[in-house]
Amino acid sequence: MTTAFKTLDDFNLDGKRVLVRVDLNVPTKDGKVTDATRIERVAHTIQEIANKGGLPILLAHFGRPKGKPNPEMSLEVVVPELRRIIGKPVHFAATDWTDLTEAKDVIARAEPGSVVLLENTRFAAGEEKNDPELVDIMAGFGDLYVNDAFSAAHRAHASTEGLAHKLPAAAGRAMEAELKALEAGLGTPKKPVIAIVGGAKVSTKIDLLENLVSKVEALVIGGGMANTFIYALGYDVGKSLCERDLKETALRIMDKAADAHCAIILPIDGVVGWHFEADTPSRVYGLDAIDKDGMVLDAGPQSVEKIKAAINEAKTIVWNGPLGAFEIAPFDKATVEVARHAAERTRKGQLVSVAGGGDTVAALAHAGVKDQFTYVSTAGGAFLEWMEGKPLPGVKALTRE
Repeated sequence: MTTAFKTLDDFNLDGKRVLVRVDLNVPTKDGKVTDATRIERVAHTIQEIANKGGLPILLAHFGRPKGKPNPEMSLEVVVPELRRIIGKPVHFAATDWTDLTEAKDVIARAEPGSVVLLENTRFAAGEEKNDPELVDIMAGFGDLYVNDAFSAAHRAHASTEGLAHKLPAAAGRAMEAELKALEAGLGTPKKPVIAIVGGAKVSTKIDLLENLVSKVEALVIGGGMANTFIYALGYDVGKSLCERDLKETALRIMDKAADAHCAIILPIDGVVGWHFEADTPSRVYGLDAIDKDGMVLDAGPQSVEKIKAAINEAKTIVWNGPLGAFEIAPFDKATVEVARHAAERTRKGQLVSVAGGGDTVAALAHAGVKDQFTYVSTAGGAFLEWMEGKPLPGVKALTRE
């Protein structure tokens, strides 16, 4: 991870047309935005450009239209909410990326202090192919390029990567904050570092686990994936979610952790239920006595205390994935308790806490601490690839050697 990228501070924005790649891929229902978090994240960048005399021209995708126009995936649906949040006029240019007359006209007529939103970049066949011709077309609309969509930075698309090579490029304020937070999480963190990785399956997070054991001092493995590790150690996990075919993989990861002096922290007890539904009867079992007809659906109280004690030893925590089936009471308890403990230490200045991934954000919100961590990334796939140690094309394109 490098922070050798330019920001808005490096450019005179006055009178400049600024192409801004943002993430407006927000949930909608009945023609209205139902969660404006992603719009709120990029509002500051858009407002700053407009306030400094630049014309923000927004590029974004919406859904998966597969390279051709689809009225159901038009970005026009976000205009009212965008207008409300940034508090400025927003002009929508309904181009299908074949006839660009309207887009050129809207940009030419946009008054100072206003914002232009171009139509869904994925309506263009060349967007996801990073087609040089499309990059040239997009570049023709602007004088500068600003990427404020970390959540799309793991894609090498025309609007996320190609443009950074055609125009003077910078990170927007949300991207800048994200990269600084990630640098504090795993790049140059305060040590010791503890990582929490949860979720259902080991198979989706093998690269992540293998990268982390060489980067952190302690790794907590929770959720359904912990069952696979527990099984690999010779315990019977009953009818729990468990990838038995990954036993050797789990053992290999544990061996790699031992070689790297990374402590693997697994549950030592579990909350077992017999049906995957809310308020099903449940009880706590030690690992050596799990009911063969039951399912481990959460880490037990002894496990929670063990994790909290490990957090007390750390100065940085990086979190991806819940510790149990947090959507279903009472199997949310471990996730909630540990999240609140991490939040409390963060509030006291004892811990730098960085978290990300869809389930993780939802779990922290459920625990009431989403705003109490040092940084919570909404980036999903990009956050996961960063944790896996993979280069992100959209970030790499912004860095200057």
